[in-house]
Amino acid sequence: MILEVQKIEKTLAKKQVLHGVSFTVEKGEIYWFLGPNGAGKTTTMKSILGLISPESGEIKIFDESGLTMESKKRIGFMPENTYLYKHLTGREFLEFNGSFFGLKWEELKNTVDSLLEKVGLENAGDKYLKSYSKWMLQRVWLAQSIINKPELLFLDEPMSGLDPIGRKMVKDLLVELRDAGTTIFFNTHILADVESICDRISIINKWHLIVEWQEVKKLKWGLEDFFIEKVTEHNEHLQK
Repeated sequence: MILEVQKIEKTLAKKQVLHGVSFTVEKGEIYWFLGPNGAGKTTTMKSILGLISPESGEIKIFDESGLTMESKKRIGFMPENTYLYKHLTGREFLEFNGSFFGLKWEELKNTVDSLLEKVGLENAGDKYLKSYSKWMLQRVWLAQSIINKPELLFLDEPMSGLDPIGRKMVKDLLVELRDAGTTIFFNTHILADVESICDRISIINKWHLIVEWQEVKKLKWGLEDFFIEKVTEHNEHLQK
């Protein structure tokens, strides 16, 4: 397994927001961590990435507990909310981030050119980020997350703010990355956008994992109906 999460629990502001969450992600798959808004998706991802610390449980990445400097070099991350240097151009921003991975200048330049084209910003690379629209910022941040050719890629709501063309671009890119060997773990509550490309899903609801390791292709009915049924069942169970 490339990622193992075992019984993690987290409390924020005296409220428990993760209850024994456990799941595994296999190498070379697109894994969808699904749930309603506020269910605990981003908290789980931040715990995995070491941005917050769970009170209990264990997280293994590349068969190692926690994140090491070496494992960080093998990971890409796109947060839900983009915090960018608005006085850099898109090209400069990507070059700046790529420099952390020790890429030589010529390789870095070629990589940035390729990524700008891949995310549809080849004509905007020399414009300042402060002039970018929300969908353009989403795209340049996505490019940043794969500049190091990560083995494991984390995406938090990657479809947010994108139009249908942008969402199609992201889906095609995710499939391309998976086929090239990248493992992808992402959060979203938008079902229709990515049902066709995911290998497996987990569902979290009200800070509890209610479905683990479900293969999408083995669902007997549509994912939307499956999702609504499971969330409704869990809500009813909590009310008893």
